[in-house]
Amino acid sequence: MQVATHPGNFHADDVFAIAVLQLVHGELDVVRTRDAEAQAAADLRVDVGGRHDPATGDFDHHQKGGAGERANGLRYASFGLVWREHGEALAGSAEAAAAIDERLVCGVDANDVGQTLVEPLFGDITPMSVSGVIGALNPSWDEALTPAEEDERFARAVALARGMLEREIAGAAAFDRARGLVAAAIRRAEDPRVIELDSNMPWREAVTTTAPEALYVVYPKADGWGSQAVPREVGSFENRLSFPADWRGRSGADLVAATGVQDALFCHAAGFYASAGSREGIVALVAASVAAGDGR
Repeated sequence: MQVATHPGNFHADDVFAIAVLQLVHGELDVVRTRDAEAQAAADLRVDVGGRHDPATGDFDHHQKGGAGERANGLRYASFGLVWREHGEALAGSAEAAAAIDERLVCGVDANDVGQTLVEPLFGDITPMSVSGVIGALNPSWDEALTPAEEDERFARAVALARGMLEREIAGAAAFDRARGLVAAAIRRAEDPRVIELDSNMPWREAVTTTAPEALYVVYPKADGWGSQAVPREVGSFENRLSFPADWRGRSGADLVAATGVQDALFCHAAGFYASAGSREGIVALVAASVAAGDGR
């Protein structure tokens, strides 16, 4: 199957759109051209052609009026248009596709259509974005590459994007599996303030939204047991109950002396995390923290 897109500097939206189409159709013959006849002859067109119609294989957003926007007001670029068409089939569910759209696709589209998602707090410093990572693979202004070398750079960018998409899709499936396991852990908790998991898995959304009494989550690690405080709400850095101030920033013997728990290992300076060498140790730390919180 042949796909046409534009030559020259590539952007994350056309790169990721091609990567999605590879996941759908397998390896593609990608033609990077401005020639209208060559574009029309291709089976699919991405980011060129001035038309959006999945039925004819057209995924462009440069036409007058664009190609629509999401309910949240973020406009579609080519990545979003292709993902909207194929995301649910690739991700396995509408919910998983929507999560990947929010986490990855929206940011790429917003960057391409000129919508600002992040305002810098320190001068002009902004975090490196996915679009920036992809864009960095373009040749610099003083690099003289042949058309074949430019196409090779593009292929490298698509391979990077494809790998990221594959991990996002796998992560969405893993998140779905974790949701059921966390729900079961909430149901079997002897003390609703402490949720014990069989391993460290995505738990914040489920615990925060469905376990209003939960204060801590505990789980086994490769080097012992860990516990994290439950945030007040999803995405918040404020906890329902942080570990005691006197423990924070301590580790080893220093933490043992402060807590009385013989295998206490570490307490984060921000008070959201603590660890111990055994299940008994982490349970004791959490119990002491809950007791200290009850006494406030």
